[in-house]
Amino acid sequence: MNNNEQNPFQQSTLNEDNAQLHQNTNTTDDDRLFGMLIYLTSFFTSLFGPLIIWLIKRDGSPFVDRVGKDFLNFFISYTIWSIVAGLLCLILIGFILIPILTVLLFVFTIIGAMKSYNGETYLPPFSIRIIK
Repeated sequence: MNNNEQNPFQQSTLNEDNAQLHQNTNTTDDDRLFGMLIYLTSFFTSLFGPLIIWLIKRDGSPFVDRVGKDFLNFFISYTIWSIVAGLLCLILIGFILIPILTVLLFVFTIIGAMKSYNGETYLPPFSIRIIK
């Protein structure tokens, strides 16, 4: 796979559409902090904390807006995958998939928080881009 091709299962949100955002926006410490908090508050409040942060800060910062959209895509996608895994419990495969999804959710949340604090956007693997 060369540099022009993207892996459909793991993609940075820094593509042609967002390259201008990344180049023209110098993220401030506050932007990076709120981006990180979007991911970290999900450990304690599931969807509500990140959603509140995103709704309050999205108009003031394109970076926080992008991180919030990526997190919502991540949350919605992994909710869908969890429902599918729950249904697959009927044929016993789901009992293997649910713990795997739980570990992936934890790991990708930590990675997303670290990348946000470094000023990078991140859409975890297996996330479906629903909110653009």
